[in-house]
Amino acid sequence: MKVLLKQDVEKLGHKGDIVDVAPGFGRNYLIPRKLAVEVTPQNIKQIELQRQSLLKKIEREKLSAQELINRLNQVKLVFRRKAGEKDMIFGSVSAGDIKEELEKLGFSLEKKKILLDEPIRRLGHYTIPIKVYRDEKAEIHVEVAREEMEAKS
Repeated sequence: MKVLLKQDVEKLGHKGDIVDVAPGFGRNYLIPRKLAVEVTPQNIKQIELQRQSLLKKIEREKLSAQELINRLNQVKLVFRRKAGEKDMIFGSVSAGDIKEELEKLGFSLEKKKILLDEPIRRLGHYTIPIKVYRDEKAEIHVEVAREEMEAKS
């Protein structure tokens, strides 16, 4: 069964692709969830029009994603944390912390798009990839620095 994908479906294809799927998968999963429409001889012209509009929309999304990537690549975040011996920090810097700092700078991203394998637990400089659009990623620079101790008087 051939279907036109209306949304990205993991391990199957991207929005606008025409793919071959098992009939049961198409009828019972993709079509009821409005993830795809069936390609039949009767609706082939309509499908082609939908596909063209989807491709134009994808092109616009790519352009805005590229702008976002360019802006994100210039971002440098600094986190000040208390640290003990061997530059281990108390607590950690997580994807949630990075998301909050990016929101303060005017970026609105989902936390799951910040590709941080595990929270940062040491002082240092890190490059964190951020998934922006499909397979396109931006990289932000994160510095975790020692929190300055207040002078005792």
